[in-house]
Amino acid sequence: METSKLSKFCVEFLGTAVLVLMGCGSAVISATTGNANVDGVGLLGISFAFGLSVIAMAYAIGYISGCHINPAISIGMVIAGRMKASDAAYYIIAQILGAIAGATVLLLIASGRPGYSVVENGLGQNGYDMFSPRKYSLMAGFVAEVVFTFIFLLVIFGSTSTKNIHGGFAGLAIGLSLVLIHIVGIPVTGVSVNPARSIGPAVLVGGDALGQVWLFIVAPVIGSVLSAVVWRYLLERS
Repeated sequence: METSKLSKFCVEFLGTAVLVLMGCGSAVISATTGNANVDGVGLLGISFAFGLSVIAMAYAIGYISGCHINPAISIGMVIAGRMKASDAAYYIIAQILGAIAGATVLLLIASGRPGYSVVENGLGQNGYDMFSPRKYSLMAGFVAEVVFTFIFLLVIFGSTSTKNIHGGFAGLAIGLSLVLIHIVGIPVTGVSVNPARSIGPAVLVGGDALGQVWLFIVAPVIGSVLSAVVWRYLLERS
């Protein structure tokens, strides 16, 4: 029996909420100031929190919706010919709403710590220039997000291909690739490669976080489209 659109919407909502709550939460709650450069779990811990969230959700909900939990993935699937644009549209709506919900839960929890301020400590939002963890420029952030998303989508296309005899390990490969991307990219932008993950915290933090969120929508989408084109018309045909 075919899975209903409502079921897919619900799991994409829940999966994205979990990603934001656990991934961003590792920076906000498990690091003393919400910055990857301070004590607590540190950069590696935050990197694994994002990757493990994806692995967990891939095996929990992947059989229902494919566990995109990322608009860049849904858009890439359309370009690669694996998904209808109409289906991607409600996936993306669910993902954005889920990210906002996850960020809201994170704010409610973080607000219970004395001295926490959403303005000062944030919600693990992404940024460039003065709001980059290590003050990387807009150009550096843009290039990083395009390239990292490109790589991330290649892993997804390859590991989920029907030609891949190790497809049962796709969730593990995808999650670990996200860990790797975060290890390298956290100092640059905090790592997005996922417009929903960036929109959720930015909506609640507001101000400069919301003003800079455009980059974390545009760059991942560009990276996703480029990756899908390369995979569909070059790699998959080989």
